[in-house]
Amino acid sequence: MGFIIKTVLLLAVLGFAALAGFAYLGDMDPPQSEITKPVVLDAG
Repeated sequence: MGFIIKTVLLLAVLGFAALAGFAYLGDMDPPQSEITKPVVLDAG
């Protein structure tokens, strides 16, 4: 019985470590694109 509890706890710790690692190292950058908009200057 103790072996099963230790195995479940080990899997829980490894799962939490994997989730934290993915959160910090995963590709979470938003997609970027260039946006151009004409500007009309009223210099008169």
